[in-house]
Amino acid sequence: MTQPQPAFKESDAHGTTFTIGELAREFGITTRAIRFYEDEGLLSPLRMGTKRLYRRRDRARLKLILRGKRLGFTLSEMREAFDLYDDAHGESRQLRYYLKVLDEKREHLLRQREDLEETLKELEHSYAHCEQLLSAQEKAKQDRKADTANPEPPGDIDRPDGGEARLKTGS
Repeated sequence: MTQPQPAFKESDAHGTTFTIGELAREFGITTRAIRFYEDEGLLSPLRMGTKRLYRRRDRARLKLILRGKRLGFTLSEMREAFDLYDDAHGESRQLRYYLKVLDEKREHLLRQREDLEETLKELEHSYAHCEQLLSAQEKAKQDRKADTANPEPPGDIDRPDGGEARLKTGS
């Protein structure tokens, strides 16, 4: 993946604006992803005909969206945080909301880690058991091979009737 490139372009009376391509390059994502976030109501670019112009606010939101995505935030959680920010007391409410969601995500990850550790223990136990079984099978196979390669010589064979085996002679 290519390194994101900073996108800075002075524009009209609206201040610094960015094209969809500039933001895509800067953040290393596709223009389709940016349009998706726009369709979801997370970004609201200016429209000049068919051209979209993204303001600093949109750029900051996109950065937060991508950070939230890495942290496991859902789109609705990000939308709610953005809505809180737009409120009159938004910043502090938004921060409290983020703390709440981050706590929930942290607890979820800790539970997942515990589950993973338990699963790894079970896997290691199964692995050791399989190794023991395989080792026993290979030893038994080697023992059978050794028995067929070196059969015991006939000799003192016990007879079922308890008597001794004798060679018959013609006389």
